[in-house]
Amino acid sequence: MNDDIIELQTRIAFQDGVIEQLNQVVTKQQNQIDRLQRQLDKLGGQVETLQHDQLMRQADEPPPPHY
Repeated sequence: MNDDIIELQTRIAFQDGVIEQLNQVVTKQQNQIDRLQRQLDKLGGQVETLQHDQLMRQADEPPPPHY
């Protein structure tokens, strides 16, 4: 009986360590996801700005002489 309790305590201690390691991995991944999302949002804004600027430049250009 005593050996069973010791084995259960050992398993619980091991599982606690594994859970803590997994928690650290998940936390790190969430931080990476958040950082990548911010970068993606920033790049999306830059693309929209570039597209808008390109459209404005095209609208300001006079038509070619053959029109």
